[in-house]
Amino acid sequence: MNKVLMISLAIVLGGCMSTDPYTGEQKTSNTAKGAGVGAITGALVGMAVSSKSDREKGALIGAASGAAIGGGVGFRMDKQEAALRAKLEGTGVRVIREGDNIRLIMPGHLTFDVDRYDVRSQFYGTLESVALVLKEFTKTNIRIGGHTDSTGSDSYNQTLSERRANSVGQFLIAQGVAAGRISTTGYGKRYPIASNDDAVGREANRRVELELVSF
Repeated sequence: MNKVLMISLAIVLGGCMSTDPYTGEQKTSNTAKGAGVGAITGALVGMAVSSKSDREKGALIGAASGAAIGGGVGFRMDKQEAALRAKLEGTGVRVIREGDNIRLIMPGHLTFDVDRYDVRSQFYGTLESVALVLKEFTKTNIRIGGHTDSTGSDSYNQTLSERRANSVGQFLIAQGVAAGRISTTGYGKRYPIASNDDAVGREANRRVELELVSF
């Protein structure tokens, strides 16, 4: 097992000197991290399904297979993240990487008019850019969540958040993104990202988020 751990460590360290193109900082790439995790997981599975005499061989085979799979997911998401950042630069949409998932935060004042749930025409170009990337990288599911501030009744906010999430989903489908990849949910005011005690915080809370989940 020590050999397997050394191989896995080498995979991770091999990616440690990659440069983040947006910050210039040195970091371990998500591809390398995924490969390392996949190698360790594959090694454990390989040992479990092998006979006692072949456990080391099974672990090495499992590690190699797991590294290829884990690294492949990380590589795809690295490319998708880079494409989204390039398309969305200067639009006000935030791109956040969370492991092998990507989250897009779309501020409500950019996406919708006050108390409306139809996408603003000024935002069409931004969503069209997102759709282009989603159609290129098809191995992700898209979870769309609508959020509001605390102003107004719970039932009103819940309905508004659902309609806004659905509007973004329908827009992406109209652009050619497969409907089977998209799910929409309204969260109302339940998950604020800022204080609702002032106008700036309430504006931040009125948003739609897209979570891109690899499969």
